[in-house]
Amino acid sequence: MRRTRLIVIALVAGLLCSSTPAYAKTPKPTLAQIEAAKKAEAAKRNAANKAAAILNAANQTLRSLTAKSDAARASYQQAQRELAIAVTVSKAATAHARLTAADVSAAHKVIGKLASNAYILGGGFGDIEPLLSSNGPQDLADRLSILGTLGEHNSTALDRYKAAEVVARAAKKQADDAKVAQQVATDKVAAAKKIADTAKAAQQVEVSKLQKVQDQLMKELAGAKKIRITLEQQRQLALLEEANANQAAQTPGQKKIWPDLGFKGRSSIRSTEAQRAKAVAYAKKQVLARKPYVWGAQGPNSYDCSGLVYAAFKSAGLGYPEWGRLNAALYSVATMHVKLTELVPGDLLFYSFNGTIGSIHHITIYAGNGMMWEANSRKTGLIFSNMYSINGLMPFGGRV
Repeated sequence: MRRTRLIVIALVAGLLCSSTPAYAKTPKPTLAQIEAAKKAEAAKRNAANKAAAILNAANQTLRSLTAKSDAARASYQQAQRELAIAVTVSKAATAHARLTAADVSAAHKVIGKLASNAYILGGGFGDIEPLLSSNGPQDLADRLSILGTLGEHNSTALDRYKAAEVVARAAKKQADDAKVAQQVATDKVAAAKKIADTAKAAQQVEVSKLQKVQDQLMKELAGAKKIRITLEQQRQLALLEEANANQAAQTPGQKKIWPDLGFKGRSSIRSTEAQRAKAVAYAKKQVLARKPYVWGAQGPNSYDCSGLVYAAFKSAGLGYPEWGRLNAALYSVATMHVKLTELVPGDLLFYSFNGTIGSIHHITIYAGNGMMWEANSRKTGLIFSNMYSINGLMPFGGRV
């Protein structure tokens, strides 16, 4: 893994750094470099897939903890409702006991101490003295009858009081016990909820961390893929231009200017006069700096022919998707054709070994007055030359 990462860093440095010693030694990306880029991309993809699996498991755990937290919260709320009911029942039982006791107390006041003592035969001589002072046998009988009746009522009231008191005490104890048990349950559920919420919060932090890791890995994967595609495209481009150049060098009897076969390019341009002037100035600066010619290079320290054209107009403000890295033949298709008599500085010149678009092997930037800026060859490098110094000039220029 560390070896692959070092290879990728080296490739990135070769593509992006201000100095390009890799290109100076290697005209085009080698198959080994491309294979290394593929392995780096595959490693990033595997890492991203593993991170995605871990993130998915963490999200499932988070969903489980969320469900447990929600269940604990629901139990907590139910316990609170049951506690409220138990408190209400306890208060009602206590109130009932107080009412029953009040009824017995009222009965006691009605019957009086005399009736009570007479009924239970536990009073003193002074208490039964009124019975002895009755007006005859009938009066005594009537008084005893009344006292007996009062005694029965009092006894009934006492029995009811005792029964009510037992029921009230039992009801209050039951309510108090329920209240205590319910409070214990409430506290337990509240503690469970707190634990669940804490675990959920911790898991959410972990999920967020994993998501950042996944995002970074996906970003690195995209970068590795871009490097791999760039290397493959540069190699294909270099091979194509190299093949055309070799074929052109081996083709005898090239004409200085090919006849017009009616090829068409774009119907419009995308650059301004100011941008074309900037592109010319950029090309001039590279030539005067004696930058070397390297297949597939597009600056800033070395160029091939189409690489110089691409870099010049990119420096003038043209960017993707309006402007991209193409080979010489494709640039002839992607520009508006103008007659050689209508050339202006910044127009492109194309050279072919048989007068067809597919055999265009070289491209330059017109400087004006029949001159051009070009990345000529490995041997010659970047030069300022006459537009007719190379055989096989196409009968049109390309305006970007």
